[in-house]
Amino acid sequence: MFERFTKDARAVVLGAVDHAERSSADKVTEEHLLLALLDRRASRASFALASLGLADNRGSVEQALTAARRRGGLTRADADALSDLGIDLAKIVSRVEEAHGAGALEPGRRRDGRGADREASGEVGGAGDGDGGGGWGGERFGPWGGGRGGRSGRARRSGHRPFTRDAKEVLTRSLRIAQAHSDRHIGDEHMLLALTTRPGVPAEVLADHGVTYESLERVLYGAGEARAS
Repeated sequence: MFERFTKDARAVVLGAVDHAERSSADKVTEEHLLLALLDRRASRASFALASLGLADNRGSVEQALTAARRRGGLTRADADALSDLGIDLAKIVSRVEEAHGAGALEPGRRRDGRGADREASGEVGGAGDGDGGGGWGGERFGPWGGGRGGRSGRARRSGHRPFTRDAKEVLTRSLRIAQAHSDRHIGDEHMLLALTTRPGVPAEVLADHGVTYESLERVLYGAGEARAS
C-alpha cells in the first residue's frame, strides 16, 4: 500500500508520527494526521484547505483539538448529549484535573513512559495488523508497527509509534477514495477527504471550520464525483 502514496502523503504519515512523539503520545491518532496535514505546503490538501479558508485558522483548530483532548477525546456533540442527561462534563474534567493534573483525561497520554496498558490490551498494532503481514512494504515506520517482523514494543523503543485502529482506517479509506476517483496514487488530499468521513473529533473540528467531504470534493474535483463508501 505504501508504494502507492505520493511524496506528500508519505510526509503526512511521518509528520503524524512526529506530532505524536512531540506530544509524548504512545500512539499515532487521527488528530496527529490532521495536524500533519495542516503542516503541508504546496500540496493538494494544502490547496484545498487554503481555498476553504482554513489556512489562516490553524490556531482555532488546535484550540478545538486541545479542548477535545481535555474532554477525554469526546466530541462536542458527545458533551452536549451528556449535558442533556444532566451530566456536566466540564465539571467532571475540572475535578479530575484537580486531583490528577492538567490533561489527566487525555487519550493515549503516557503515564509510565511505555504505554504498557495499551500494549497489554492489544490496542497497538504489530506486524501484519490489518495489512496481511507486510505493513508498508517492509518500511520501518508506518501504521502497522515496525515493518516485517517488528513488534509495537520494539517500535516504541526505537522511537516509532504504532497507529491506532482509527488512524489506520483513515489511511485505508484514503485508498478507497482514490480508487473511487480513478486516481492512480494516494495523495494527502485523499487522506484529508478520509478524515472528514470518520465520526469523531477531527471531522467535527473540520466541519466547524467549513471543511466537509462535499466542500473538499467541490474544490478538488468539481461537482458530480462519486463518494467512496
